[in-house]
Amino acid sequence: MRWFRFAILVLLVTMLQASLVDIIAVTTLNIKPDLLLILLVFFAAYCEPTEAIITSFTTGFAADIIGPSMGPQMISFGLFGMLLADLRRVIAIGKMPYQALAIFVTGSLTAGLAYFLSFLKAQPAPPNIYTRLFWVPLYSAVLGPFLFLPLAYWMCIKKRRSKRF
Repeated sequence: MRWFRFAILVLLVTMLQASLVDIIAVTTLNIKPDLLLILLVFFAAYCEPTEAIITSFTTGFAADIIGPSMGPQMISFGLFGMLLADLRRVIAIGKMPYQALAIFVTGSLTAGLAYFLSFLKAQPAPPNIYTRLFWVPLYSAVLGPFLFLPLAYWMCIKKRRSKRF
């Protein structure tokens, strides 16, 4: 893992998530993709399990920095990133539909756990939780697989290509 490139990438994506992603927001509900979630699934799918766990907690920390409360995103990203990295040993997440499904399921689960942890912390609930539970992961799942190739190029990760017969 090239940790310096990873640090630059997380800083860049965090700044994009906090400011420029509002440009591609859809509808009046402000549905926008979660770029940090896409990073979480990318690193869980293409890194070693120990590196995937470190990157999961780091992206969760970055999500907490730009989020309304500190802590829930880091715990949920770390937990589900660890589970996805271990699940990768059983299920290959190499093709675009599988990547999209992994992004959608992971996004829904992390949003649900973060909402529950915020509820336990007595933080005010977001106005429309269904947007965060369904529409944001869906938008991220549509956009995410197209970002995997540039991410792999930037991080110098060789993606395994399937053989054609």
